[in-house]
Amino acid sequence: MKALESISSFAGKYFAVWVIVAALMAFLFPTPFLGLGAYISILLGVVMFGMGLTLKAVDFKIIATKPLPVIVGVAAQFLIMPLVAFAIAYVLKLPPELAAGLVLLGCVPGGTSSNVMVYLAKRNLALSVAMTSLSTLLAPVVTPLLLLWLAGQWMPVDPMSMFKSIVQVIIVPIVLGLLIRKFFPKAVEKSVSVVPLISVLAILIIVAAVTSANAGNVISSGFVVFAAVFLHNGFGLLLGYFTALMLGLNESDRRAISIEVGMQNSGLGVALATAHFGPLAALPSVWGAIWHNISGPILATIWSKKPAVKSEAEQDSDTIPVRTIESR
Repeated sequence: MKALESISSFAGKYFAVWVIVAALMAFLFPTPFLGLGAYISILLGVVMFGMGLTLKAVDFKIIATKPLPVIVGVAAQFLIMPLVAFAIAYVLKLPPELAAGLVLLGCVPGGTSSNVMVYLAKRNLALSVAMTSLSTLLAPVVTPLLLLWLAGQWMPVDPMSMFKSIVQVIIVPIVLGLLIRKFFPKAVEKSVSVVPLISVLAILIIVAAVTSANAGNVISSGFVVFAAVFLHNGFGLLLGYFTALMLGLNESDRRAISIEVGMQNSGLGVALATAHFGPLAALPSVWGAIWHNISGPILATIWSKKPAVKSEAEQDSDTIPVRTIESR
């Protein structure tokens, strides 16, 4: 078990490197990975099941004790990222599938890897975890409606079908994880440290599956898609921070909200794009899985050298929980 814990920690620490390696392997040698596309939803379910195993009641404490930052953060998540994606798709004149895929990346909730980045940045971890959890629970309703509003002009959107997909691949696995933690707490505590390793492997397979299916498209559209994802992430980080600043939140909360807004659940984006729009539409989320896990650590490192003053809400949240590693 100690060896598995060490491997799990190593896999999570260098997650961005493994994502790049998986994408390159699938791009250069696509054939062995083509059959993996059928398992994307199952693999994402595994990641969300891991998230359910690690969630605790204390993760939601801040919602009751200090709700304003959480509300601000989640509202910014579901307003800034979809609208910025929509604007970028228009300005860059992306083809319909890519435009819909970028908007989809903007409409999914925050990813759990943002919690790791907020911890490394030395800011309000409790706020980050609460935002991830709440935005994920709201996603079955909010994400389909946003897509119908913003992406419907490029691709047909069936909100009810998408609602069912999100419930199946996110809500059901999370609930199962919560139930298993409740009824078998000792077994979960013994094994939860290896959850990040399983999650990393699942995400790497998803990235490889989508990259192999889009090997030709990466050559023709790779640069413009990366540029779109780069701008999307950058504006999300910047606008998330300034939204919190304008509303008078403290520096620790601003940093947490910035990272949480800028980093999306790109694994969910890949699964939904593949199921509802087509393989090409999944390309922005694949680039998101790569870039978010490069920009996040860079920003976290910069901020960690300039620690923010702790707020009262952070007194019980100075240790990072074992979290599934997801790309946004």
